[in-house]
Amino acid sequence: MIQKYVCFHLLLHTNEAISVIIEKENVHIMTEGDRTMKVQTIKVELAETLKAKPNGAHLDFGTIFTDHMFLMDYKEGEGWYDPRIVPYQSLTLDPAAIIFHYGQTVFEGLKAYITEGGEVQLFRPEKNFERLNHSNDRLCIPHIDEQFALEALKQLVEIEKDWIPTEEGTSLYIRPFIIATEPYLGVAPSKQYKLMIILSPVGAYYKEGINPVKIAVENQYVRAVLGGTGEAKTAGNYAASLMAQEVVSKDGFAQVLWLDGVEKKYIEEVGSMNVFFKINGEIITPALNGSILQGVTRDSVIQLLKHWGLPVVERRIAMAEIAEAYESGTLEEAFGTGTAAVISPIGQLTWEEKDLIINDGKTGEISKKLYDTLTGIQYGKVEDPFGWTVKVGSN
Repeated sequence: MIQKYVCFHLLLHTNEAISVIIEKENVHIMTEGDRTMKVQTIKVELAETLKAKPNGAHLDFGTIFTDHMFLMDYKEGEGWYDPRIVPYQSLTLDPAAIIFHYGQTVFEGLKAYITEGGEVQLFRPEKNFERLNHSNDRLCIPHIDEQFALEALKQLVEIEKDWIPTEEGTSLYIRPFIIATEPYLGVAPSKQYKLMIILSPVGAYYKEGINPVKIAVENQYVRAVLGGTGEAKTAGNYAASLMAQEVVSKDGFAQVLWLDGVEKKYIEEVGSMNVFFKINGEIITPALNGSILQGVTRDSVIQLLKHWGLPVVERRIAMAEIAEAYESGTLEEAFGTGTAAVISPIGQLTWEEKDLIINDGKTGEISKKLYDTLTGIQYGKVEDPFGWTVKVGSN
């Protein structure tokens, strides 16, 4: 294997801006002022044999993976150590590893895009690592250094930039995640962890694309409850959602609309996305309440709507209110938001055996504008007034 070494010089206990100087095969990250520095060296082991790149016009979501991945380990008393980029490979874990038995894990999802000018860029990646640490808090996992993780990610994407597809609507999906690796069958937080980042070239998450989908309102199963892990991005939340999805998919529904886990009357999320409704000109999304994931796309949509001067509110909203708005003709649009699909218009909600056809089953004006603007910013086609995009490499 070919090896090279990349040095990252990181701040301790400061949020001061940093600068990056690339010198041959070393990347030096330095503060603008005189601060105590921590030096981490990312070892890079390049694969001797590279995989064939897939046809970008025929990409399923999350089935193909690139040549390399990032790993870093944690041990109580030592902290996070041994950051490295290595060829994509299987893991060897003890059968008693805590992840297998008690599900102590968190993950994130973001994307890398190729702009029309050939540049590689990320969309608000700092928010993903900030949220990863928020999930870490809930799952009793030690914090990662967000700045270091972002720079490590950029280095990995720079190595794998030839994997980023260029066809319309495609991108390189990025999955950072942490698993508990200590071999222990007691119910307690692990003392050992592994942070990993893997990459996957992807097409559209929903084959329907920006076309409206059919959603069933879920009345039996629940995704999460207040006080649980709903606001954390952890595997158990998604495992809990599988049964409901399996049931409704047999009837042609793309996903389920989740109601609160106590009264089963207030709307929370749609599938694995946040959800918005336009009622009588006002755009409403469920307020974050401890059981709803704080989506990066959700936050971006709220900022965009405010930027456009449109009325948007975060509050508790009951499914009965949606049904009443439908009956009165004031339910104008509904859509889900998330990294994978960006904007997913809802053309039909089925609740208590009644079909609520929204906007004649067509994509709404706001949904389309949000989709075009967000994807335009992500691909560098539209001006980014918020400074959301982050460039990767020198290009």
